[in-house]
Amino acid sequence: MSTLERRRSLALIVGCILVSSIASMALLSIFWTPYSIGDMTGDRLGPLSSHHWLGTDKLGRDLLSRVMIGGRIAITVGFSSVLIGAILGVTFGLIAGFAQSWVDESFSAMFDILIAFPTLLLAMLVVAARGASLTSTIVAIGFGMSAIVARLTRLLVKRVLAKDFITASRASGTSWLRIIVVHVLPNIWQTLIVTFALQFGFAGLTEASLSYLGLGSPPPNASWGSLLQEAQATVLVSPVAAIAPGLLLVALVIGMNLIADGLRDVADPTMRRS
Repeated sequence: MSTLERRRSLALIVGCILVSSIASMALLSIFWTPYSIGDMTGDRLGPLSSHHWLGTDKLGRDLLSRVMIGGRIAITVGFSSVLIGAILGVTFGLIAGFAQSWVDESFSAMFDILIAFPTLLLAMLVVAARGASLTSTIVAIGFGMSAIVARLTRLLVKRVLAKDFITASRASGTSWLRIIVVHVLPNIWQTLIVTFALQFGFAGLTEASLSYLGLGSPPPNASWGSLLQEAQATVLVSPVAAIAPGLLLVALVIGMNLIADGLRDVADPTMRRS
């Protein structure tokens, strides 16, 4: 194994460690947190102690418990929004890829229009129309991501359909459904899964941005974005309240990017040789 391959393998391992650590914390928060999310029994802006490992916020709530809940929200939004974006994007991308003439052009124009809107802006519009909630955030981010997935799927499908083995399959009487299952999807999933990994980290960042603006999951939920917004006024008194969620958010995004790079190298042998 060359030095470059070892570095890429190490990057993939580091990415998996970062993301799995956050995911484990999120899973643990479902069954246990040091304190209830609304428990205000601690001192206001209390320092790190054996009772409150990350201290307390301005209302006396345990920061570690709230950061753990924020991790659960980030993982939930990331997974759910990527799932919605994948279902919608792959479905419409397949339709556009197999379509001809004006149907294909209409889908392509629709994808371009949706992609022209920044995902955060589109999510803000959807959340503003539906009201701030975790469900609205997931739907908004997933819908915004679906156009990127659909456009990529369309391009990949067009490329596969131009291959000789597709022509041979059609000449032998193979149905389009079987061609999709047997030939198209196995030849495009490697590229799509890299995109999904990148979108997972971006979804967490978008959710934090919405929560920071007050458009995310409402109280008593504690998103990392809302924790950063609450800690802004007291960052000089209690810097841990801003550092902890900020570092975890950065770790999630960097971890998913490292995983995406590793998956890209695994899926594309030419990247390993370049």
